[in-house]
Amino acid sequence: MSLYVYAITGASHPLRLDDLKGVGLQSDVRAVRSGSLCAVVSDAPDEVSVARRDLEAHQAVQERLWGDGASLPLSFGFVAGDEDAVRTVLDQGADQFAQRLAELTDREEFNVKGVQDEDTVLRDIVEESARVRELNEATRTGGGTYEERLELGQLLAQEVQNRQDLLAGQVVAALRPLAVAESLSPASQQYFVNASYLVDRERAEEFTRACRELSDGLPEGVEVRVGGPLPPYSFA
Repeated sequence: MSLYVYAITGASHPLRLDDLKGVGLQSDVRAVRSGSLCAVVSDAPDEVSVARRDLEAHQAVQERLWGDGASLPLSFGFVAGDEDAVRTVLDQGADQFAQRLAELTDREEFNVKGVQDEDTVLRDIVEESARVRELNEATRTGGGTYEERLELGQLLAQEVQNRQDLLAGQVVAALRPLAVAESLSPASQQYFVNASYLVDRERAEEFTRACRELSDGLPEGVEVRVGGPLPPYSFA
């Protein structure tokens, strides 16, 4: 039977799995061992669906493992043909897996997102730019020329982008020295910065405090949100 694979750990990991149930079939979670490594698995359903119950089961296994020691969490939906296939993967990647586990030991992931209130930033731009104010007045009630409306839209979009880039740079520059690794996702309309940081466990409190202080010091309508500690999804 095919196996659903959650994570890779060292053979010395406590592997407290008795009360956990797996994705899909809700079967028992167990370990497949090979040398100095283990893969944590359960029987896999015929099809893995992105159902809330299955996502929660996947996350519960990974959080339990990470709470007890270093592990390499796999993405949701990873399925292997059988135990022999799992052991083959463990054997072929043994050195790399062992090295990564050592690098992640006593470290935690934090996700940092920067949020900017759109109404606040647009109000600030209008207040600070004479040209934007002029164009805004001209087009406020649907008036103005096509060229004026186009210019206003371009000016606003560019100024919003410039401010988001500046804020993102400030956040990254402040947090980077507190982490041992960083993973930056592309900015989006929702978040001007979306970054994951791998932090030594002994510096976790310092890191979260720095995030709070950074958020408090940013302009009105700008907030830094921090999530974690998490298993090292971005660094496994």
